[in-house]
Amino acid sequence: MDFAFSPRAKDYIERLTAFMEEHVHPAEAEYTRTLKTGERPWNVPPVMTELKARARAEGLWNLFLPESEYGPGLSNAEYAPLAEITGRSPIAPEIFNCNAPDTGNMEVLVKYGSPMQRERWLKPLLDGSIRSAFCMTEPDVASSDATNMQATAMVKGDRMVLNGRKWWSTGIGHPDCRLLIFMGLTDPEGPKHARHSMVLVPIETPGVRIERMLPVFGALDEPYGHGEVSFTDVEVPLENVIAGPGRGFEIAQGRLGPGRIHHCMRAIGASERALELLCRRALTRIAFGQPLASLGGNVDVIANARIAIEQARLLTLKAAWLMDTVGVKGAMSEISQIKVVAPSVAQSVIDAAIQIHGGAGVCDDWGLTALYAYARVLRIADGPDEVHRALIAKLELKAQAARVGIDIRKTRG
Repeated sequence: MDFAFSPRAKDYIERLTAFMEEHVHPAEAEYTRTLKTGERPWNVPPVMTELKARARAEGLWNLFLPESEYGPGLSNAEYAPLAEITGRSPIAPEIFNCNAPDTGNMEVLVKYGSPMQRERWLKPLLDGSIRSAFCMTEPDVASSDATNMQATAMVKGDRMVLNGRKWWSTGIGHPDCRLLIFMGLTDPEGPKHARHSMVLVPIETPGVRIERMLPVFGALDEPYGHGEVSFTDVEVPLENVIAGPGRGFEIAQGRLGPGRIHHCMRAIGASERALELLCRRALTRIAFGQPLASLGGNVDVIANARIAIEQARLLTLKAAWLMDTVGVKGAMSEISQIKVVAPSVAQSVIDAAIQIHGGAGVCDDWGLTALYAYARVLRIADGPDEVHRALIAKLELKAQAARVGIDIRKTRG
């Protein structure tokens, strides 16, 4: 693996870093103030609209898509450092039209969508004129195992009829959310991984009801939010099924590879932001006649944070490189490894930053509480740590068994 970034990646890194320093970070306070004191909490602060227009004009738009037809055509390895840069600010991903779940939903439409679906939904998502949500997780089953899904998406003539309840549908509270991707059971008797379908659902479709917005550690994450949504006899045309009935599980697996790279690199960016704040506080805050950096084991805390961030970054860049060179299947273990490592590192570093800020760390003044909540949630989102560890172990045992000629099928109880 060549650890050097390509000339194209370096150009985007320089431009994106300059944009962040000149426009994004200075706008964070105004954005938050407007969001909290506007006419309603679920609003889009004007500064967001202004920054999105500026980013698009400067060619810093849809950076995540490798297809040159829709964006700059960056590889996963080229986009990874850009995702890290945007991860330093909670408002940055939307500014560059690179925020989840829209990124994953756009990737699905690019890879699996019909011409009609791309025209109607992909184009406005690429333009940033609408937002979307992904409705997969359910409250009554362990959704880390997608085969547990109880919500249904049944074919009725030329219509799909949807029923069920979803939750943690991120982005559904955004005022511009217009599209939902619903995953449900279509053929209960079919092959295990060919029973589900993904369906495009306009949010205003009769029978779709947002039951409540779910807080994370007491915060609703406005203006995006995480909703619990009920679907009661929701009817949409059969043409709204993505790639055809029964392909939902395949699409879900294809959706997660690039998204996990994006999530992990943004988590590393959040770690860097937290470490920067930690060091600034440690150097300027005096206690017992000394800077905090000189007290107790704080030097070890700082050193361990730097080591952990570097390790997480290198592993994530390796996973991105493998995706580009051997594909998602060849990078499955590394993708799961980074999903375990990067959020855990972020949580640890952010927690250390909170600790060194004392009382200031647990209020909202420094933004550390929001970063901590983000990192903690990420250890569950897109598969909990335990599921990824199980896959890593399975692949490792399979590889080790093959080396010594053990038939692993005979070892199963």
